[in-house]
Amino acid sequence: MQDKHYDWKEKIRSNGGRLTTPRKIIFNILNSTPKHLSAEDVYFIIHKKNPKIGLPTVYRTLDTLFKIGYLNKFDFGDGHFRYELSDFQNKHQHHHHLICTKCGKIVDYTDFIEKETKLVNLTEKELSKKYNFRIDNHIFQFYGLCNKCKK
Repeated sequence: MQDKHYDWKEKIRSNGGRLTTPRKIIFNILNSTPKHLSAEDVYFIIHKKNPKIGLPTVYRTLDTLFKIGYLNKFDFGDGHFRYELSDFQNKHQHHHHLICTKCGKIVDYTDFIEKETKLVNLTEKELSKKYNFRIDNHIFQFYGLCNKCKK
């Protein structure tokens, strides 16, 4: 954790940012949960301990962390962006999502990543070639009903 935290601080500084208390708190919240938190979720967690940190600060901080590559930002169709730490220093394994359209449950899965990687690499190569486009990342999200909601 110490090395990762140090790396995060250096990346903030190298992008002209300051190491503010809200940035440290928000980074630590996201680093301590496997959940996909919205800005509002982060705000409610922070507000219990530090009510002086407002929702606009949370939004700005999440945007900063996303822009420097420390967060993934997802739209799961519920009207809120959700965030999770990206795969910096291999802490979080690359994965995709199953989203229940009824209850909102989000399942991270890595079961077929190796098989998907071959297909995605081929697809990316062909798309890059055809459209002269450099692809940096991708997101797969599958929508449906979880086991509980199917019943």
